[in-house]
Amino acid sequence: MITNNFNLPQFVVDALTYSDYSRGDSDISVTQLIDSPRIAQLQKQFADQQSRDAVDFVWSRFGTSVHTMFEESLKGSDVITEERLFAETQGWKLSGAIDAQEVTPDGVIISDFKVTSVWSVVFDKTSWHKQLNVYAYLVRKAKGQTVKKVQIVALLRDWVRRKAEEGGDYPSAPIVIIDIPLWSDEEQDDYVESQMKAHIEAANTETDLIHCTSEEMWEKATVYAVMKKGRKSAVRLFSSEAEANERVAKEGDNHYLEIRKGEKTRCTQDWCGVSQWCDQFQAESKQQLLDKLGV
Repeated sequence: MITNNFNLPQFVVDALTYSDYSRGDSDISVTQLIDSPRIAQLQKQFADQQSRDAVDFVWSRFGTSVHTMFEESLKGSDVITEERLFAETQGWKLSGAIDAQEVTPDGVIISDFKVTSVWSVVFDKTSWHKQLNVYAYLVRKAKGQTVKKVQIVALLRDWVRRKAEEGGDYPSAPIVIIDIPLWSDEEQDDYVESQMKAHIEAANTETDLIHCTSEEMWEKATVYAVMKKGRKSAVRLFSSEAEANERVAKEGDNHYLEIRKGEKTRCTQDWCGVSQWCDQFQAESKQQLLDKLGV
């Protein structure tokens, strides 16, 4: 169900929520394959109870526009755009639409276009590694071609020139080409087989779904902050409580330890859309509350 909590004109809502996406004649897409089997099944089970507001589609529509720009500009070139490929394994058909394939004498160069944040580029996203390598798997299985290279073409929606001029790890331009490590054929095969097996098993059960991993929940680690009285920001952050306590002792009485508990961001902010029906999240939330209360 689509909501319009910000009272946008209907034509704006229609434009934001329009989609002609189709995964074709397949059982699972690459995007679904690399994600959590638990989330996939909960989304399917509670599809008629989920809702999203029209404004939540803004950045995905930007992404669609960028894809269209590249697709139209590359017409007539040697670059193959938006080709959907299929491969079957374990009785399920996998499909993925590859943004761009440049065929060279040494092999195919796969590019995927992203409209994303600076944070995503600076800190890397393992999901990109999985996605691009599954695309390489599809090119190999569906077309019998060797993949030479996989890369992300990232357009940074929150890039700021002033920050770029300060240097450091901040991207120097609002568009960045990111080389993604290319797995071996065996690594690609093993990953696809493992993920497919997990999704098939999840599809065949409505209870006792496999738990999401820390990575799938976008879990942030607990951080130990050394604080100074009268100062708002931390003197230093540590991943180890022992190291943080050692620093506090060294700094003296005006310093103290602040524990910043890790958070499963995807769950607590409901980025998956199904946290309210997830028994794993509910159980972990209850335990965290009990721990906080000292029960």
